Amino acid sequence: MESILEQQRRYHEEKERLMDAKTKEMLHKKSTLREQINSDHRTRAMLDRYMEVSSNVRDSYEDKDGMRKDELAAISGPNEFAEFYNRLKQIKEFHRKHPNEISIPMSVEFEELMKARDNPSEEAQNLVEFSDEEGYGRYLDLHDCYLKFINLKGAEKLEYISYLSSFDQLFDIPKDRKNAEYKKYLEMLLEYLQDYTDRVKPLLDQNELYGKVLSDFEKKWENGTFPGWPKETSSALTHAGAHLDLSAFSSWEELASLGLDRLKSALMALGLKCGGTLEERAQRLFSTKGKSLESLDPSLFAKNPKAKGPKKDTERNKEIGFLEAQVYEYVEILGEQRQLTHENVQRKQARTGEEREEEDEEQLSESESEDDDNEIIYNPKNLPLGWDGKPIPYWLYKLHGLNINYNCEICGNYTYRGPKAFQRHFAEWRHAHGMRCVGQAEVPEGIRAVAARHRGRVRGLEWQRGQQEDLRGSEETRLAVD
Repeated sequence: MESILEQQRRYHEEKERLMDAKTKEMLHKKSTLREQINSDHRTRAMLDRYMEVSSNVRDSYEDKDGMRKDELAAISGPNEFAEFYNRLKQIKEFHRKHPNEISIPMSVEFEELMKARDNPSEEAQNLVEFSDEEGYGRYLDLHDCYLKFINLKGAEKLEYISYLSSFDQLFDIPKDRKNAEYKKYLEMLLEYLQDYTDRVKPLLDQNELYGKVLSDFEKKWENGTFPGWPKETSSALTHAGAHLDLSAFSSWEELASLGLDRLKSALMALGLKCGGTLEERAQRLFSTKGKSLESLDPSLFAKNPKAKGPKKDTERNKEIGFLEAQVYEYVEILGEQRQLTHENVQRKQARTGEEREEEDEEQLSESESEDDDNEIIYNPKNLPLGWDGKPIPYWLYKLHGLNINYNCEICGNYTYRGPKAFQRHFAEWRHAHGMRCVGQAEVPEGIRAVAARHRGRVRGLEWQRGQQEDLRGSEETRLAVD
């Protein structure tokens, strides 16, 4: 049986090896999106294992059962040599009973992990499950959410490509359409976005993200600044009510001249019934002149509305608003995938069925040849790489003068390859900064003047050379005629 101290030593070794493996994994170059996603998932698996081992180490040091304390007392007490030989005897006895037992060091396991990363099997290349539409984390697949949305009551019938552009514009949907079915749609959309983010960005801490979104949402909801859910402001005249000084009125007919809305506001301010015709409202309000509220007829007062209904609606609206806040956050995180999805759908709609099949075959062949493309390119002359990642032809290299290096003292002896790069650098920040450092503020004008003089000299030399060639040609013609 392993001792407590040996378990702790093994835990510490495992933590260090996991940390080293994570560092190497993150520094390893990923040339494709598939490699990046698979690498992130391997890193996450090692991170989860690291946290589990750390928890085991903490529990062993807490020593709740007291075994660590007893073991330390046994090996550090007066009979330490007897304890040593006793343990040695146990080890020999174990190997005598199990002569073929082989102890595999932990380093072998991590070496196998590195080998599996460098030479992945087919299973290792498909660590994460994606649908065909998602293209292994490149695109979103919102078809199910789209069907759910267009079947909502009162929803606008959109094309899928239009839905991709507007599915996060939830603030444009009227509040009266945000019912229970709409909430189910939001939950479905949010569940997909969370699951997709977990597959594409496994290193993103979604628990931390949830806390951040909740905190921001609570502040905006209280302030009434959350998109699509402004704080309901009640009008002072029609909802909250505004008191009216009745001392200036001698009859209910004078009150009637104020109109229905003003009388309703005054009645609401007193807590009285505010319905009825203009005459009824004026008479009801005038009957309160010079009286206290306690002395009024109880039948004049409006019944207290049940507060449970509005409160329930507010809680439901807040739940829907928080779902929308999470959708906004995840759409922002997946902005790149959303843009690529929109472009991909647009491209597919513009192609015929045969062209789509050819594109699928090309993508399949590209994925199969990724390993060949990642091999080290033979480039003994250190030629610049072209658009395809391969060295440009040597004749093109010579044609553009890329074999000639130009050093600029103003730029700190920075080297430019070829005359075009050297000429272009005069208008770049490095040369402008160097000119300012040497006290030349008017950098662009100075450059233009130098360039103009240079072009003038070149044109003059070319004109003289052309004139000489014309004279030589005419002289040869005259001699031939003679």
